[in-house]
Amino acid sequence: MACARLASVRDAVLDLLLGSTCALCGRPGRVLCVACAAGLPRGGVVVRPTPCPVGLAPATAAGEYDGPLKVLVNAHKERRQFALAGPLGLLLAGATAEQVARSGRRGASWLLVPVPSRGRVVRTRGHDPMLRVARRAAAHLRAEGISARVAPVLRSVRAPRDQAGLGAAERSSNLHGSMRCPPGASTVLLGRDGSGSGPAVVVVDDVLTTGATAREAQRALEAAGVPVAGVATVAATRRRTPAPGGLGSEDPGGCLPFCDPAR
Repeated sequence: MACARLASVRDAVLDLLLGSTCALCGRPGRVLCVACAAGLPRGGVVVRPTPCPVGLAPATAAGEYDGPLKVLVNAHKERRQFALAGPLGLLLAGATAEQVARSGRRGASWLLVPVPSRGRVVRTRGHDPMLRVARRAAAHLRAEGISARVAPVLRSVRAPRDQAGLGAAERSSNLHGSMRCPPGASTVLLGRDGSGSGPAVVVVDDVLTTGATAREAQRALEAAGVPVAGVATVAATRRRTPAPGGLGSEDPGGCLPFCDPAR
């Protein structure tokens, strides 16, 4: 917790030195003003890509990848507004807490495994945005009495081609084999907690669209003997066109629908 507070102070100082305004309303001062922060979603909702990758673990998100959430994700990731890791971490914590509530395992230990960024991307951006947000989320969860820590064990082993314009099946094929989990990770990660069962593993990312990236992360973990309990993201992309099979713009299962980028 102390490390998380120090990181938060450091990020705030960096933003102050660089000069900051609210990412949402433009008001000078904090990168997210009190009024705009109060309007962000709390908690998480169940989401499901349509079509959904076969075998994808149950997924949750804080809200839709549009409006404020879209602005915040991109301002942190692309414009290096580091202090936004705090509110984004709170959003991710809400989505993860929904996983915890639905699992009935609040007393268990929870491991947040961030989707890895490629080394070149991290060097270009100057930071690893998802790892930063995941650490804040874990700190928020611990403050709520949930045992949580971050386990950045996934590695990007090859660069897939640009995903723009690819449909769900093409994205899945493009990403397959692009991540790996080091041998022996299951032994390191899956120690026994006080409840007599191993910790629950959740793949975390900023945005869920077709589910292909999350499914590849899940595949890499499971190939190393690490079972995945769920997927939690800051935001999810809403489907705005009819899904295959005649589904309309609303998923009859009640989940937040997704957009197929190929459409």
